[in-house]
Amino acid sequence: MTINTDKTVREYALEVPNATRIFERLKIDYCCGGLRPLGEACAAAGVEFEEVLRLLEEGAAAPAETPAAVQSGTLSTLIDYILDTHHTFTRDEMQRIEALAEKVCAKHGANHPELLGVRSVFAGLCAELRPHMLKEEMVLFPYIKQLEQSVASGARPAPAPFGTAANPIRVMLREHDAAGRILREMRAASGDYVVPADACISFRTLYEALEAFEKDLHQHIHLENNVLFPRVLKLEGVTA
Repeated sequence: MTINTDKTVREYALEVPNATRIFERLKIDYCCGGLRPLGEACAAAGVEFEEVLRLLEEGAAAPAETPAAVQSGTLSTLIDYILDTHHTFTRDEMQRIEALAEKVCAKHGANHPELLGVRSVFAGLCAELRPHMLKEEMVLFPYIKQLEQSVASGARPAPAPFGTAANPIRVMLREHDAAGRILREMRAASGDYVVPADACISFRTLYEALEAFEKDLHQHIHLENNVLFPRVLKLEGVTA
């Protein structure tokens, strides 16, 4: 593994097993900010490049966050993994966290008005994610699977209703950026998910759930931005 400050965060995330887990802990943006040079990303996160280097070298021997066979397998396998692992988790957790946020706000909102802001920001994130995932499931992902099957069989791919995959992918990338901004707003509104001394179990559970949701969404976006979409554009280019 070649280490230098100019390689992008995306390159390290793809090359080094466990890199995304390290970036998550250090608050280095590897999903929407994956094209940033690692040295620049370290400076923005306020961490020493040498320390990140040490952790990445250790991470090279650790199990990957996403199985290597999934990342290097067929696009259909990768899509199914995203759907089964991340879309399912996101939908289930949005419903659970929305109900939990209502409960915690009702009990603690008067003494902790920041909770009202957290609930509002999370509601905005849910409003972004629900139609976003539906567009992927109903339009983009079926097209990608069809494209891959056509290429594998040597058949000419059916014309896409959106012209080229680059068009919906461009929209998905913009929406991923928007989701990333909302996640940062939510972390700021919650004070980095640090619970106050008088927090009850439900309050603590809410912040733990939100932080876990953030981590999963980062990994979800990383797989699409940095793995799936580049491979789709490359495959579509072969058929042009």
